[in-house]
Amino acid sequence: MSATPSAPFYKRVAPGGWAAVAWGAGIAFTALLRIRVPGQEEPDVFPGFVILRWDGLAMLAVSTLLTLRGGALLARRPTAALNHLLVASVIASTPLGVTAIPFAQYLAVDVALYAIAAARPRPEARRALLLALGLLVAYVAVRLLAGWSAGTTSTLAVALTALVAWLLGRSEGQAREYAERSRAQAAEQAVTAERLRIAREMHDTVAHSIGIVALQAGAARRVIATQPEAARQALAEIETASRETLAGLRRMVGALRTADPETDPDEDRGGDGDRGGEVEERPGTPLGTTGHTAVSAEGPGLPEMPGLAALDRLAELTGNAGVRVAVRRVGAPSPLPPDIDLSAFRIVQESVTNVVRHSGADSCTVTVDHRDPESLALTVEDRGPVPGHARVSPGSGSGYGLTGMRERVAVLHGEFSAGPRPGGGFRVTARLPLPTGATAR
Repeated sequence: MSATPSAPFYKRVAPGGWAAVAWGAGIAFTALLRIRVPGQEEPDVFPGFVILRWDGLAMLAVSTLLTLRGGALLARRPTAALNHLLVASVIASTPLGVTAIPFAQYLAVDVALYAIAAARPRPEARRALLLALGLLVAYVAVRLLAGWSAGTTSTLAVALTALVAWLLGRSEGQAREYAERSRAQAAEQAVTAERLRIAREMHDTVAHSIGIVALQAGAARRVIATQPEAARQALAEIETASRETLAGLRRMVGALRTADPETDPDEDRGGDGDRGGEVEERPGTPLGTTGHTAVSAEGPGLPEMPGLAALDRLAELTGNAGVRVAVRRVGAPSPLPPDIDLSAFRIVQESVTNVVRHSGADSCTVTVDHRDPESLALTVEDRGPVPGHARVSPGSGSGYGLTGMRERVAVLHGEFSAGPRPGGGFRVTARLPLPTGATAR
């Protein structure tokens, strides 16, 4: 199994860590401005007399501690973190003998503004910007009211950098919100599409059952006088077909009326081993259609209403696509209602198709477990990509194939799980409850 790509280094560092790094860079830049570096006859800025004394160094130490504390709070309490950083910038500016808060002492504040604007709600982000700009205005106003010189233009430059950092953060936050809304909308559309597909299949099942009822009713009418036993058998078939069809309709309609099941799109798009591409019905893939037969590039297709009995044909078609499918049946096969039989086949079908399209594996195993009389267990698993064949990135598909399978299982009030298997590869499991006394025609 291929390793999950790790996030870039700059994304693995928390915003509070970057605030601490920015503070250290600002201190280093401040020191460079106040010493003579090679190529200069004198420093760009002469150090204030306080910075060289113990009280100046103590102020720098206190401001550094406040910055570290603010960085630690940035993820949990962003407003308190910003207050720590603002106080640190004022304290660190005091021993420098400057007329305004320097840009270097506001770097950590800029990082915090970016982080807050990107991750927090818009009102909170706006309050953070006003707080940062308000401090700059207050610093200059205090100096002017005290009759001291004030670096108004320098303050405007620092305020501009703070505003730019905030705008960049808001842009990042808006892009993230748009992506989340798009994922949620796509997931909802995938669920709706799967429900429509289930409804179409239920329509075909009902039409098939009604056809059987009509045939049996006609046969019973013709022989009721001469062959009462045959008529009685035909009526029993009509009763069985009618009850099963009604039960299937109730299961589907009851499930579609309930609230949507909670699903996580990041799980469908997941990390390593997640094959979230939505299964498409297109020529060349072993998928059934609603006609009498489906013709694919590999040869004759699947029957109109496939069920678990068609798994061997599915394995044959998938083998033509280059992936061997081993079908294991555990326990004695039991008759299944048509809707459950069809849904079980669709779950296996889509899982196998995802193996072909996304896994890079050359084989997979399908297990159908009939041992529990109250449920049907399905498992589709592969061992991961063969050497030299990389697993397709989850981002290459639409990312919501698992959502469709999960919805199909939810309609039947079953259990569904999908994820990497120990030792490599991917596994999809589903458990479908069986109605009491279920029989198939």
